[in-house]
Amino acid sequence: MLHIDGSKHAWLSLVEGGKQSLISIIDDATSRLLYSQLWPEETTEAVMVGLREVVDRYGVPESLYSDRASWAFETPKAGEAVSKTHLTQVGEVLKRLGVEHIPSYSPQARGRSERMNGTLQGRLVNELEQCGARSIEDANRYIRESYLATHNKAFSVEPHDPASAFVAATGVDLDEIFCRETLRKVGKDNVVTCGKLALQISKQPGRRTCSGLAVVVKQHLSGVWSIHRGLQVLGRYDHDGRPMETADPVENRERPRFPTRTLDAGKRSRRPQFPQAQPPRS
Repeated sequence: MLHIDGSKHAWLSLVEGGKQSLISIIDDATSRLLYSQLWPEETTEAVMVGLREVVDRYGVPESLYSDRASWAFETPKAGEAVSKTHLTQVGEVLKRLGVEHIPSYSPQARGRSERMNGTLQGRLVNELEQCGARSIEDANRYIRESYLATHNKAFSVEPHDPASAFVAATGVDLDEIFCRETLRKVGKDNVVTCGKLALQISKQPGRRTCSGLAVVVKQHLSGVWSIHRGLQVLGRYDHDGRPMETADPVENRERPRFPTRTLDAGKRSRRPQFPQAQPPRS
């Protein structure tokens, strides 16, 4: 199980005014700090970036424990149980990975995360001051390159069971998992609107129009947008909505060519041997 938490604090003592959020992910079995980075705010994007880095480096955990922040859960009524059916964007990502998301209902239940935040506020602030960090970028570089190793050497412990519970994510396209997903309907002229963006779908092979189709629009952590219908990618777009990649039109597709056979005299003709079918290019 992993713990994730954000701590709002004046982490950069050399910078006057303002607080930053430190997003930290802790391994419950070893108290090892797997990820810790400063962000302006504790947002869905900040959490997704941290989780993606941990999954990419260590693998998929069995479960994730967090508070009931707005990025984590939807709570129909304040103080009551979280919804298990209406998931947040982070909840959808965890569902795709098969990770159980466990909500915390009391400060006492978040004891490990709270103790970690206290330790970091007592040590990391001083270290960031000593290294001269005056920006979030400077601080994150120091945390990644120096602090994490020092912290884990001092505070991590050996697990009771040496067998890792992480599942390797080898061969998995994490960019397609760690993203925001929104259901949309294609409008007239093959345009999908998402906020202020108008995403133009190009002509698709074998289809006169996509108007009226239900599609999934993905906003990736890189800023790239993509439109999907099932396994088909209808288009990719940059952060401004400009097309990056579209499906090939039918007329430009390579058509299969059947080999000719020379028949011996006096023999009946046999069926030609067709080449192995190639999957269509998206």
